[in-house]
Amino acid sequence: MPSLSLHAGAALHPALSPRLQRAVRLLQMSSLDFSRAVRDALDTNPFLETDESGLLPDAGAVAEADGEGPERPPDAGGWGGGTVARARMVDDDGVFDTLVARTSLADHLLGQLNLLPLPERDWVLAAAVIESLDDDGYLRAPLSELATVVPLDPLPEPGELAIALCRVQSLEPAGVGARDVIECLRLQLPSIECARKRELAGRILGECVQCLASRDLPAVARKLRVPLDEAQAACAAIRRLDPRPGWRHEAASVQYVTPDVIVRKVRGQWTALLNDAVVPRVRLNRSYAELFRRHRRPEHAELGAHLQEARWTVHNVEQRFSTILAVAQAILKRQHRFLAYGAMAMKPLALREIAQEVGVHESTVSRVTNNKFMATPAGVFELKYFFSRGLAMASGGECSPTAIRGLIQEMIAAESAAQPLSDVEIARQLDGQGLKVARRTVTKYRQLMKIEPAERRRAAA
Repeated sequence: MPSLSLHAGAALHPALSPRLQRAVRLLQMSSLDFSRAVRDALDTNPFLETDESGLLPDAGAVAEADGEGPERPPDAGGWGGGTVARARMVDDDGVFDTLVARTSLADHLLGQLNLLPLPERDWVLAAAVIESLDDDGYLRAPLSELATVVPLDPLPEPGELAIALCRVQSLEPAGVGARDVIECLRLQLPSIECARKRELAGRILGECVQCLASRDLPAVARKLRVPLDEAQAACAAIRRLDPRPGWRHEAASVQYVTPDVIVRKVRGQWTALLNDAVVPRVRLNRSYAELFRRHRRPEHAELGAHLQEARWTVHNVEQRFSTILAVAQAILKRQHRFLAYGAMAMKPLALREIAQEVGVHESTVSRVTNNKFMATPAGVFELKYFFSRGLAMASGGECSPTAIRGLIQEMIAAESAAQPLSDVEIARQLDGQGLKVARRTVTKYRQLMKIEPAERRRAAA
């Protein structure tokens, strides 16, 4: 019969100390999150202060170790240049006068509506339609719902709402106020100058929408009983229309990336430098620390924890950026040909190689390369962009997938417009160059580069 029993034994298990856990958490943060965490620490910890000396953490550590710091020019006026800086501050007020003011779609349409000689009731109904448009410029809500929200007495009738919608659809940009994409394109048909193309385009939108979506031009020509070249010209005219007219007045949402490392060529060698903008200037307030050491008492345990936290923060700032710089320099040492010759010169690179050179664990390199960016003459790249597994070549060497993607892109760029290369043909040409790449892998790489398949590239041409 089975029985239950208890046994005592000793075993060793790795455990992270609170200090190491904090260092790991801060290391994997992006530069924005890390600077926010340091600012929060500055606001809550009395033993931390902003370093006004302008030295980076690693530069400060070197200066302290050598006993001297780099010479800094005297600050004449306290603003880094006296009258020049102050004059620039005065002139900054005029900069905003030269900026382009973004106009929303609703403001753009209301500005046109105000120029029409309309009765107040008609203006209110048209304005209600404008305010109901979405970012694409479409009216997604039924007209009957607008009747309940318009502050008019008596309530508007369906005919009045239909007239208000027609007024909005007559405004610029053409296509606004449409209920679906077909109506949006129909509203833009008058912009097609050729009457024959305009007529065929209207018939295509009414009879051959599915064929148009699949780019099946022969089917369009058969259904409309017109020559293939006329059907192709009409479809091309439809593709030049705007299915989202509201986007012309959408506020541009730009995602800015601040690089952690800047790459420059110094005396013929690629060198990685820390970006001053992302390095928090923070240091330990030695006056407070010394005062606390002299008058420390048992009831001051909370202040002691703050002092220890401040020391950890300063050390983590130095350790974070020294590790990022070391990893970036090790990457440049192996991928310097990428900066000179482009994506096809990218070499396979594993985390283990960088970890061995820097002297850290692979997990540390993984955290360093996540959400950290490097600004190079070829563009801004995330550090993990330079890592990839190697694909075997017929010659016995290895090739990076990034290099293969660059080669595929060059093949497609040099192809004939009338006879674009299929994925099978691209795989065959790669095999002829000693690169054994499966067709499905070529398809995956092509989709990653957002390149249309051969059939659509032929139709678009």
